[in-house]
Amino acid sequence: VQLQASGGGSVQPGGSLRLSCAFSGFTLDDYSIGWFRQAPGKAREGVSVITNRRGESTRYADSVKGRFTMSKDNTRRTVYLQMNDLKPEDTAVYYCGARAGRLVMSAQLAAPHYNYWGQGTLVTVSS
Repeated sequence: VQLQASGGGSVQPGGSLRLSCAFSGFTLDDYSIGWFRQAPGKAREGVSVITNRRGESTRYADSVKGRFTMSKDNTRRTVYLQMNDLKPEDTAVYYCGARAGRLVMSAQLAAPHYNYWGQGTLVTVSS
């Protein structure tokens, strides 16, 4: 299993970025995949996840609902995170993570339950 995130950068508040995560070694039919972020001095937190086909759904952290959209392209084996109306508190290193199977809803955004990780990509929101 391999994951590779890209697309981070520096933007002003209110700006947009799109992150990409190319994956290999599994299919989204069998794995859940998500975006997580870690700000300096803080724990890694879930941003958005797509669960697998057995009840596939997309979930978002409350802090990003209405601003971030996660999508997938099975042909390109890539998932995306479109981030709009970015705020300084969105500043973090963003990671994509994956795990086999589907977690119960209460655990789907919990980073410790994911065991495959890509390298992070830094997003900085500052004026």
